[in-house]
Amino acid sequence: MMMTNSASFWDREAEKYAASAIGNPAAYEYTLGRTRSYLRPTDNVLEIACGTGSTAVLLAPAVASYLGTDISPEMIRIARGKLPVSGADLRFDVAGDLPETGPFDVILAHSFFHLVPDMERRMARIFDLLPPGGYFISKTATLKGRGLKWSLIGAVIPLAQMLGKAPYLRKFSATELETAVRNAGFEIVESGDFAVPARYIVARKPGVASGA
Repeated sequence: MMMTNSASFWDREAEKYAASAIGNPAAYEYTLGRTRSYLRPTDNVLEIACGTGSTAVLLAPAVASYLGTDISPEMIRIARGKLPVSGADLRFDVAGDLPETGPFDVILAHSFFHLVPDMERRMARIFDLLPPGGYFISKTATLKGRGLKWSLIGAVIPLAQMLGKAPYLRKFSATELETAVRNAGFEIVESGDFAVPARYIVARKPGVASGA
């Protein structure tokens, strides 16, 4: 039921979301560059919760293939309107969960884990989908321990949810988020607060990639 409600919420928000400006362009460009530095021309990339596909359009030309998925059919409709992307094997699909199979060399999840109740299960599934040496890159809102402003925002979310004006929201700290990433089996390569309250994390599945 929560999956259907979430999809409906984001369907209603899709046009407004697509038209909205990036909140912190400098931080976005910085983390985009950091992410691009981990991508290779031979990589197959999966981005979950890709929204309207803006990040996918920018990153896809740097890799062999790029699949962007989102729970919202309206988000994917808007994303598909940005195709084709020159020099890119890029596609967008509606999906409420992770694929059953890969292969994927890099999996991205931006603005996602604070919006689902089963973060740990999904991180474990991401770990299983990646080969040894594969990268898991995320950017996640961490509202706990961020001071009064973000505590107040978190406090009004339940009322907004009752009115249908906000999606499900899970509140955790940056430390708790990184603990979840490590508990899934990953090694954290780098992390940082480049656009508070978002925590940017690059994690790697231990081991040596085949052919490396």
